[in-house]
Amino acid sequence: MTNILVTGGAGFIGSNFVPYFLETNQDVHLINIDALTYAGDLKNLTEVESHGRYTFIKGDICDRKLIEKLFEKYDIHGVIHFAAESHVDNSITNPDAFMQTNILGTFNLIDVAKKHWMVSPGLYKEAYKNSRFHHVSTDEVYGTLGKEGLFMETTPYAPNSPYSASKASSDFIVRSYHHTYGMNVVTTNCSNNYGPKQHDEKLIPTIIRKALAGESIPIYGDGSNIRDWLYVLDHCKGIALAYDKGVSGETYNIGGRNERNNLYIAQTVCEILDKKHPRSEGSYKDLITYVKDRAGHDFRYAIDASKIENDLGWEADENFESGIDKTIDWYLNKFIHNNSKSLA
Repeated sequence: MTNILVTGGAGFIGSNFVPYFLETNQDVHLINIDALTYAGDLKNLTEVESHGRYTFIKGDICDRKLIEKLFEKYDIHGVIHFAAESHVDNSITNPDAFMQTNILGTFNLIDVAKKHWMVSPGLYKEAYKNSRFHHVSTDEVYGTLGKEGLFMETTPYAPNSPYSASKASSDFIVRSYHHTYGMNVVTTNCSNNYGPKQHDEKLIPTIIRKALAGESIPIYGDGSNIRDWLYVLDHCKGIALAYDKGVSGETYNIGGRNERNNLYIAQTVCEILDKKHPRSEGSYKDLITYVKDRAGHDFRYAIDASKIENDLGWEADENFESGIDKTIDWYLNKFIHNNSKSLA
C-alpha cells in the first residue's frame, strides 16, 4: 500500500479527485489534509469518509511541524498538492492569506518531502526512489490574452492579481526544487474548472443560486471576459495521468478547449434552468444584471492542451454543453430537491 498525501482535498477540485483516485488506484491510501476554511467542506467527501484507504486530517499546510509529523506517521511516498487560497476577489481584499498558504505552505510541503525522501541533491533514499511531488496550479499565472493566441507551457509568466502572483511564486518554488535538488516534481496548470461541489461564490454556482432565488444575477462589466472551461472530472483525470506518467520537471497545461464569455455562460445556464425548473413567469435571463468590473480583471484565458494530449494521451470527455447540463442537475439536487442549503 502506497501512502499519498493530498492537500486541500475537501475543496472543489480535491473533493472530486479523492473519490476518483481511490476508485482507480486500489493500492493507494490517501491522507487528506485540509484546513477547512470557507472553501473546504467535509460534506464534499461523504462518499469516502468511511473508506478503508482514506484518512482525513484537519490541519494547515503552513504548520510545518504538523506536516513533518504526517510524513513520519504515515511514511508519505507521494504528494498531490491542491491546497490553495484561490478566490480572486478575496485576494484583492485580503492578500495576506494567499501569500501564506500558497507560497509558505507550498514551501513547507516540498521542503519536508525533500528531507523525508532524499539523502542529498540528486540522490533519493532507495525506498523513495519513485516518490513524486505533484503541484496543481492555474492558467492565471500566465496573465491575460487578447482575442487571439493560447497559453502554452512556454508562455512567460505575467500574473496580474495577488492570487495569481502567489500561485506563480509557488510554481517557481516547485521548479527550483527540481533544478536545484533533483526532486521528482510535476506541475499542472489548468483552465477554469466547473462542475459538482464548487464553492457557491464562484461564477456558475452563483448564477444558478441567484437564478433559483429570483435574485439579480451579477455579471462583471459587459460580460465579454472569456475563459476556457474545463469540467472538473476531466481535470482530475488529467492530474492522475500526469502524476502517474508525466516526465519529472515538466509542466502540463490542462484545458477544455471550451472558450466561452461570461454572458454566454449566464445565458446558457438560464436557458437550461428555464427547461429543467421554469420560473412561474418570464425567463431566468430577465435576472441578468451588469455590475462594476473587478479590479485588474483579465480579459481572456485559453489553454493549449496539446502537450498533455500528445505526450500522455489525455483528452476531455465533456464539452461545455454536456458538462454544464450535468453540473446544473447536481446543483438543482443540492438547492431544490435536497433543500440542504438556503437559496439566499
